[in-house]
Amino acid sequence: MYMLVNDIRNMFPILSRKVYGKNLVYFDNAATSQRPQSVIDEWNRISAESNANIHRAVHCLADEATQAYEASRDAVRDFLNAEFREEIIFTSGTTASVNLVAFCFGEAFVKEGDEVVVTEAEHHSNIVPWQMMCQRKGAVLKVLPVDDDGHLMLDELDSLLTEKTRIMAVTHISNVLGLVNPIKEIIDRCHSKGVAVLVDGAQGAVHCKVDVRELDCDFYVFSGHKLYAATGTGVLYGKKKWLESMPPYMGGGEMVGTVRFSGTTYAPLPMKYEAGTQNFASAATLKSAIDFINLLNNSELNKSIDEIRDYILHCLNKDQRIRLYGVPRGTSDEKIPLFSFTVDGVHHEDLALILDKMGIAVRSGQMCAEPLMDRFGVTGMLRISLAPYNTIEEAEYFVKCLNKAIDMLI
Repeated sequence: MYMLVNDIRNMFPILSRKVYGKNLVYFDNAATSQRPQSVIDEWNRISAESNANIHRAVHCLADEATQAYEASRDAVRDFLNAEFREEIIFTSGTTASVNLVAFCFGEAFVKEGDEVVVTEAEHHSNIVPWQMMCQRKGAVLKVLPVDDDGHLMLDELDSLLTEKTRIMAVTHISNVLGLVNPIKEIIDRCHSKGVAVLVDGAQGAVHCKVDVRELDCDFYVFSGHKLYAATGTGVLYGKKKWLESMPPYMGGGEMVGTVRFSGTTYAPLPMKYEAGTQNFASAATLKSAIDFINLLNNSELNKSIDEIRDYILHCLNKDQRIRLYGVPRGTSDEKIPLFSFTVDGVHHEDLALILDKMGIAVRSGQMCAEPLMDRFGVTGMLRISLAPYNTIEEAEYFVKCLNKAIDMLI
């Protein structure tokens, strides 16, 4: 199916609204993407017609809700090319997925004196859970740094990996830098030393074709709300061998086999990690979101997105007042349409507020990556992040408005 940008935009009701009398330009997709009508319809359908607890009752509504929930699991399995459907665990988001692995992997495989490696480019959600686990287990957290352009300093990785290293957690694409990290190379290096790897795919699942079997990652996590699905949805992919070997994260209904005061057994995968009543209406939208993503696999559309990315990259790089973080070394293909930058003498929030009055939604602040802010010596940045429904006209309008805002503040 040939898709034009306007065809895509027509699928998103919110894109037709105005902000302060201006057409909305939504450039904050890395935080939360907008939802197509198909996703909204699915959530409404479940809520209005099939609102019943899943996996439990035998009545019609419960069966319909369960079928929709499990159809999303199958869609995610195909989306990631996982080997087994029980390797797909539903959570409330990337944060919950990382916390689950950090706790359960730590309980099973980490002891005092062991090591965990993260990178300097990680979101807080892929730092703090590992810090908490290390504090609990008496383990050591080690950090792979980034260079001045934001690239991981891979030459230092081998020296960080020792016989005590148990797992490395690394982002597929930084939510600040927008650079596609060499995940396959990192996984291969870690595996050569017996180190497991968790990949934070909150941005990677949106912008890359992810094949977990080809990557050979041990865990891959992402959020639905960045992937056009409803909020409160997330995915943990884990190799079956790890998920079967780790203890459950929470106890309660659904995750049990038998319950006795003398002892409890646990349900098989994936239920072992899905305690309690799940967010089934929202989880059902993952299938609708993936169906939408499959429509985007179009060479002309991809070319349009790349041209917009290259246009913005050129404009930001040539402006001497602007410092861009996450600069591609070779071709721009190693960067997604996400740009974080600062302007000399201008506060990032002042810029964001002026742009907002012009109808442009951007992100300002630390982007939940304070260590990375410290690395570059800033208190915050301005970030724009684009989706396939954004247009070259919006990009040109943004550049014009950014120049106007800078001139107002300098």
